[in-house]
This record gives sequence, C-alpha cells and structure tokens, in this order.
Amino acid sequence: METRANYVLIGAFTLAVIAAAFGFVLWFQSLHTTKQRSPIRIVFEGPASGLRNGGSVNFNGIRIGEVVSVKLDNPRRVVALAMVENNAPIRKDTLVGLEFQGLTGVAAISLKGGEESAPAVPLDEDGVPMLTADPGALQDVTESIRATLQNVNRLVADNQESVKNSLRNLETFTAALARNSEKIDNVMLRVDGVIGKADSLMLGLNTIAGGAAGGELNLMVKSIRELAEDFDKRSGALMADGRRTLSDISRAVNNFDRNPTRVIFGGGSSSNSQAAAPPPQPAAAPRVPNGQKR
Repeated sequence: METRANYVLIGAFTLAVIAAAFGFVLWFQSLHTTKQRSPIRIVFEGPASGLRNGGSVNFNGIRIGEVVSVKLDNPRRVVALAMVENNAPIRKDTLVGLEFQGLTGVAAISLKGGEESAPAVPLDEDGVPMLTADPGALQDVTESIRATLQNVNRLVADNQESVKNSLRNLETFTAALARNSEKIDNVMLRVDGVIGKADSLMLGLNTIAGGAAGGELNLMVKSIRELAEDFDKRSGALMADGRRTLSDISRAVNNFDRNPTRVIFGGGSSSNSQAAAPPPQPAAAPRVPNGQKR
C-alpha cells in the first residue's frame, strides 16, 4: 500500500509541474501580447455603418489592429474599442474615419496623418486613449456611397430599354442554341473529323519527309538530284560534240572558198597534172647480130 501511495504522489507532483509549466508559458505569451498592443477608444458622432467586431484598424492603409467591441453610447454616438500596436504613430491630430472594401464591404477604422511633434492621444476617464472621428469624413463617405448608388440607379434607369433588349436578345440566342443543339453537335463532330484528318495528313507528311517509313521524300529528292547530274553530264558531252562538228563544217567551208575545184573534183586541174607528171624515158635500141649491118 505504501508503494502505491508513493507512486500516486509522484504522479500527482509530475502532473502539477507540467500544468504549472503550461500556465507560465500562456501567461508569458499573454503578457508579451499585452505589451505589444494597447487599447484605444474611437468615438463616432453619428452613424458608423458597417463597423463590427473583428474589423480592421488601418493607419495610412496599413493594418495596425482590430476592433474588439462596438456599442452605442447614446442614440447618436457610437463608441468602438480597438487594440492597436504600441509603435503605431497615433497622435492627437490624427484624422479618424471609416473606409470600405468595395461597395458593400465591411467598414474599417481609418487613421491618417498627424504630426510627429503633436502631443499624444488624450486619455479618457478610465485612462484609455480616445479619439473622435471627423464628422466631415464620415459625411464624405456616406455621401460618396449615396452618390455611387444614385449613379448606378440613374445609369440603369436611363438604359432600361437597352438592358431589356439585351436580355431579350440573350434569351433569343439561348433559345436558338437550345433548338439547334443537335446541329451544333454535328458541326462539332465534323470539326473533330477534320482535325483527325489533319492529324493524319501531318503524320503522312512526317512519314514522307523522313519518318518511320524510311523517308520517301528524301529518296525522291535524291533521285531527282542524280537525274539532274546525269543530264548535266550528257548535255556537256553533247555540246562538246556539237562544237567539234561545227568546227569541221567551218573548216570545210573555208577550204571551199579557197579552192572550190579541188573540193568538187577531188584533186588538182589537168594542166597541173600534166605538168606535174615526170618526163617519158627513151626507148632502148634493138640489138644487131655480129657481122650484120643495119
């Protein structure tokens, strides 16, 4: 029994130490967070439409905190409590207003400007800094929203007939699409077929140009090149033969101009042949027998 009691005490002590450690960590984090942010009270002398818990607090467009509570101080006064960063340069002359994200967005507290030499934000009765929103800025925001809505309403009213015609045309177009849905499907099928044929044609061209089938186009081009080279060689030989034939013809014409008779009769004239013939030899005298006279 004593052993079991010791185990219980040790376990309880361990759990207490762990709980104390967690509590210390949470306390330290809350203290650190409290030191980083401090409360500020914003008073709106008029409506603060769109402002709610969790809304942003922006200084020159940069988020520095958030709204933690919004309440009515009297029928015409709205008081918002926010937690803002301690290093935010908020001064007594900082302008306070509302800003919206879009036409129907949640409102955010907007802080702008202020001189560095201006005094700090005055404290309320409970020691919380307090700033009062500029009624003119709130009025400007409200007027801007109202003017925007009026412009939109005027635009729709001035173009009411055009808007109706556009909606009617859209309805007619959608109805036509619904009536011709089968035709559109057929057209799309034909387009798919054309695309498939184009793909086949490209594959065929790729095959001819040297794809997997061996490159018939390359072979065809090579054959045409060899034929052209052979024709070039043969035409060169033919031209050489023609040049030789023309040279022979030119030589024959020149010979005919110089001695036409030789060309016609195949040799020189009769006088020339006789003159050129050698003189005849004298005949030998006949022998006479001894003792006889002629």
